[in-house]
Amino acid sequence: MNNKKKVLLAFSGGLDTTYCAIWLAKDQGYDVHTAAVNTGGFDEAEEKALAEKAQNLGIKNHVMLNVEEEFYQKGIKYLIFGNVLKNHTYPLSVSAERVFQAVAIAEYAKEIGADAIAHGSTGAGNDQVRFDLVFQVMAPDIEIITPIRDQKLSREEEVAYLKKHGVDQEWAKAKYSINKGLWGTSVGGAETLTSHQGLPEDAWPTKVVNTDSLLVEIGFENGEPISLNDEQLTSVQLIKKLQEIAQPYGIGRDIHVGDTIIGIKGRVGFEAAAPMIIIKAHQLLEKHTLGKWQLHWKDQLADWYGMLMHEGQYLDPVMRNIETFLEDTQKTVSGKVIVQLEPKRFELQGIESENDLMGSKAGQYGEMNNAWSGEDVKGFTKILANSMLIQQKVQGKDND
Repeated sequence: MNNKKKVLLAFSGGLDTTYCAIWLAKDQGYDVHTAAVNTGGFDEAEEKALAEKAQNLGIKNHVMLNVEEEFYQKGIKYLIFGNVLKNHTYPLSVSAERVFQAVAIAEYAKEIGADAIAHGSTGAGNDQVRFDLVFQVMAPDIEIITPIRDQKLSREEEVAYLKKHGVDQEWAKAKYSINKGLWGTSVGGAETLTSHQGLPEDAWPTKVVNTDSLLVEIGFENGEPISLNDEQLTSVQLIKKLQEIAQPYGIGRDIHVGDTIIGIKGRVGFEAAAPMIIIKAHQLLEKHTLGKWQLHWKDQLADWYGMLMHEGQYLDPVMRNIETFLEDTQKTVSGKVIVQLEPKRFELQGIESENDLMGSKAGQYGEMNNAWSGEDVKGFTKILANSMLIQQKVQGKDND
């Protein structure tokens, strides 16, 4: 009978989580289970390689939890509805997926009856808060163990410890830290630790090889992307296919500067061709199919939604309230958006939609009106000026 306590380790196969796996088993006596969560960042070969790594470390139970579709349905979809770009720049490529990875880990930990959950986050970044926050809400009775954050070990100390326990691998630190997911890829390196340096060409995972112009048409139904060049696809399939087409143009590259959850400024590079094109295409379609105040209030609530998602507060009930509002606004957001791809940029050519408010027979902007007269406009403008005129007379220059 196994009386060991069971710990579920969120496992990436890198130095930190490998150290965690050995330390938890050898020094703490845990029965270690490992899990990785696929939010669009693993292909079949990578899944297999990670499973082999876990097996070679003596991990008896390793799983890959695939939540790619759930990530779209419960997260990305609303980021599209809200046209969410953190600080008007970043489509939450990593921050959004971390939340769904944490949720999947917490659910699996409860499923296997884990006594503890461990993760390899350091004490310097956002991920420690995102993971801890979700675990504390979803599994408050399960202990959270964070060896890397608590022990503050150097890479050299971790390598020495692993060698001592017979794990002798090449742990050369990659020049750039790459995190790939369905909604974009982050890139971190020495340059992003400064305020003035851009990332060099060799830092970007996808190289620029496409130089010819290309027109693509993205079809939306109730705000969701459902077709690419008239080919019907699931939204997840469309994101992947558009990414394959557009990323080799170098589209969607940028560096995000923002405030971390713990209060310090941070920079991260990212490439996210499909997210950036989809968000901007969706936003253009909304400009044609939604009213002024719908657009105004969507912007306000979507900004809050993105901020709360970024900071790991996805489980707060207000997020469901905002999602309800965002979804309700999408009833008329259907049609096609024509996009022209060029090296390192894209242009929105226009839209086609049965709900296009520019198609109104009441009048055309800058042209003839059919629903009002010039006298109507004169009277309307006079009334509109009333409050300003009164304030000017009472509080204007004569009273300075």
